[in-house]
Amino acid sequence: MSAEDNPTARGAAMAREKLAQAKADAARRGQLPRREPRRRAAGPRREGGDPQLFGRAIMDLLADRGWERPAAVGGVFGRWADIVGPDLAAHTKPETFEDGEVIVVADSTAWATQVRLLARTLVRRLNEELGDGTVTQVRVRGPQYGPRTGGLRVRGSKGPGDTYG
Repeated sequence: MSAEDNPTARGAAMAREKLAQAKADAARRGQLPRREPRRRAAGPRREGGDPQLFGRAIMDLLADRGWERPAAVGGVFGRWADIVGPDLAAHTKPETFEDGEVIVVADSTAWATQVRLLARTLVRRLNEELGDGTVTQVRVRGPQYGPRTGGLRVRGSKGPGDTYG
């Protein structure tokens, strides 16, 4: 069978011809292909071109950008129920972390009081997760209720029933 009868041979010949034509066009424009391999501008060099482990690459990226602490805090906020327990997590949630202070929002004044009583333990537990001295204070906010509207109201009732405080 000749090259003209074989479709694979015809395709390969056509590809070689197009590649040669593209190289000639690039040479005329002064855009010759590189002879030496490209080098990475920065970052750790890997041995023998081995791929880098994904987890290691993420850790390097976080360290390079200074995002280690914010990522750790986000991880703690995401695992809140595992850290404080399911009962406390059902009634509280961390809202912000700034300058060593964690603000926790409780769904009732009773739970807000409970968290205030547990604040030292919570600081210690959060520092176990984030590193010593990361959290210095836990501030607790109770539920936020806006002004009530409507015609029927009981005077003196400002809070959510028996948890007014």
